[in-house]
Amino acid sequence: MPETIKYSEEELVQLLQSGDQSAFEYLYDHYSGALNTVILKLISDQQLAEDILQEAFVKIWNNFSTYESSKGRLFTWMLNITRNLTIDTIRSKSFKKQAKIQKTENAVTYTSSNINENDKFDALGIRKQTMLLKEDQKRVIDLAYFEGLTQEEISKKLDIPLGTVKTRMRTAISVLKKILQA
Repeated sequence: MPETIKYSEEELVQLLQSGDQSAFEYLYDHYSGALNTVILKLISDQQLAEDILQEAFVKIWNNFSTYESSKGRLFTWMLNITRNLTIDTIRSKSFKKQAKIQKTENAVTYTSSNINENDKFDALGIRKQTMLLKEDQKRVIDLAYFEGLTQEEISKKLDIPLGTVKTRMRTAISVLKKILQA
């Protein structure tokens, strides 16, 4: 049975400052769970949380020489790096764009999964409003909302990339929203 190594915070810091790889593995094994929990309190995407956690540990390793035990505990220092990295990710344009795409996809999925939605759209006059869209936008809206196809199915049916379908869908929904608010 392998012997379990335990380090005091002082010993761990000294080993990490000397670049000890096994000490870093120990650090990851003992602190990654707590840091991941902190990330997940700020965002709900598990995959993104894992990416941020990995990036945080790379940053911790690369910047360990800046850690000063006189200014605070090791965990607090690592927590600040991780939290700041998570907040930077949330504020990034790509995160906001992805969240917007996800919201649109969820709206399309919800609508296309409800068969009786066609009646609601006709009652609201949405079909008439889609006539004001560009032809390529109108086509994806018709396929999604009135024929109930998913974005992947639209991509295959029209033989265009999925990203193009998503862009057209997002643009069309934005145009319809403006039309309906006028």
